[in-house]
Amino acid sequence: MKIRIKGNSVRYRLTRSEVARLGATGLLKEETAFASQTLTYTIERSEADQLRADFQQQKIVVYMPQSMIDEWVQTDRISFEEKSGPVRILVEKDFVCLDHTDEDQSDNYENPNRVC
Repeated sequence: MKIRIKGNSVRYRLTRSEVARLGATGLLKEETAFASQTLTYTIERSEADQLRADFQQQKIVVYMPQSMIDEWVQTDRISFEEKSGPVRILVEKDFVCLDHTDEDQSDNYENPNRVC
């Protein structure tokens, strides 16, 4: 799971296996260890009807409704977007990059803009 933060925007990108795991368990968690503290970021299943984000004790949590998770796992839907207070949340499937990268992309979704 990748996270990108810019201003009041939080974007999570998930690979195929991460989307499947979210569907199966309702939880994805990653951590980035800094010298003195660790930043944790998660997606957690929610019974709400929209995406919601929160930040407490060095942890960013995006709450994703079960209905969205089910749709994401079972269809070709690419992303979900919502505003949670002042924060714009985007959760999307991670596509293979069109340019060359050294990053392992074997678990990414096929890019619809890629011409083979």
